[in-house]
Amino acid sequence: MSRSERLRLSSVVFAVLFTQLLVYPGVDRLVAALGGEPTIDAGTAFLAVQLLAFVLFSAVWGAVSDRSGRRIPFIVLGALGGTVAYLALAGLVLFGLGGFRTALALRFLEGAFTIGAFSLSITMLMDLDGGHGRNMGAAGIAIGAGAALGAPVGGALYAFGPLAPILVSAALLSVVAVVISTLPDRTPDRSRNFLDGLDSFRSTPALAVPFAFGFADRFAAGFFGLIGTFYFRDSFDLDPAGIGLLLACFFVPFALLQYPLGTLSDRIGRVIPIVAGSTGFGVAILAVGFAPTVTTAAVGMAVVGMLGALVAPATMALVTDLVDSAERGAAMGGFNIFGSLGFLGGIIVGGWLATRYSYFVAFVVAGGLEIAIAVVALPVLLGITPEPTASFGEDD
Repeated sequence: MSRSERLRLSSVVFAVLFTQLLVYPGVDRLVAALGGEPTIDAGTAFLAVQLLAFVLFSAVWGAVSDRSGRRIPFIVLGALGGTVAYLALAGLVLFGLGGFRTALALRFLEGAFTIGAFSLSITMLMDLDGGHGRNMGAAGIAIGAGAALGAPVGGALYAFGPLAPILVSAALLSVVAVVISTLPDRTPDRSRNFLDGLDSFRSTPALAVPFAFGFADRFAAGFFGLIGTFYFRDSFDLDPAGIGLLLACFFVPFALLQYPLGTLSDRIGRVIPIVAGSTGFGVAILAVGFAPTVTTAAVGMAVVGMLGALVAPATMALVTDLVDSAERGAAMGGFNIFGSLGFLGGIIVGGWLATRYSYFVAFVVAGGLEIAIAVVALPVLLGITPEPTASFGEDD
């Protein structure tokens, strides 16, 4: 049963990331259709407001779910709320209802709902048997696959108009809500309230380590989501379809390798995948910023994806290693807050650096952050990482 549950929960994670990335390759065109200016600043605002909602509501969904002892109804609510928000965005253009500020408010509302479906699905994956690395690897595959397919599919959809990615997002989330509603709940025996969640953070300060790596990794993802779009457009004269394919060079290996590398972290431990992967990840980001041709940039993006796949599942698995099952909802909410802050930071800081200084400076900061966190966190990581929990070939 765990395998079937893992698949369906992963489909929710996939859908949220897929719909999020659909808009990225042509975000300048969508912003213009919604009444904004097709600039980096307007694109930053449209992408960042969703991430702000992620930050504000991630832990809230986790705490409310833990206290109620339910997961599935909240996941369904999150997916349906996202559906309504996407349809309302399309309605702004189709029926002339409001302008860009209204669009930003609806984008915020969409983020507030979909983060619930996303984070609670990952929490349920954490509660499954079979090895934390394997379960987080499945989540990582869903995240990477959603991003990998979202970017090129979104780029292609823009050929049918700027609203096409929005309408597809609404349809997919509604399907996911139906599929997940048939899944049985898996929740801790003991209900928890929000203060209990805060107490778990205070009693487990070691969570700061995976939270920091989650921040840095998502910073890079947010950076490429915005700056990659404009950088590849300006440097190589690419349209949304071409930009989507170049972003996919990162997300495809990121998706395909997460499950086996998550299992690897169960076997050899978390330290090597996290530290070596994060350091190499940062170096590869710098290399993309120096790329002289589209081909070189594509190779660099693929390397970034491979190394990111080494880090991400091990980092998420470390969260589950450090807390007991009753605290995982709150702990994962905290992880998603830091991850969302990182994604938000990658968009805002990357956009600010690119417009005020240059793309090169923005790439140096994004890559340097990954390397710096790996160096600083290594001594602490060595002291908190548990022994390996599983071996290759083990499943439930």
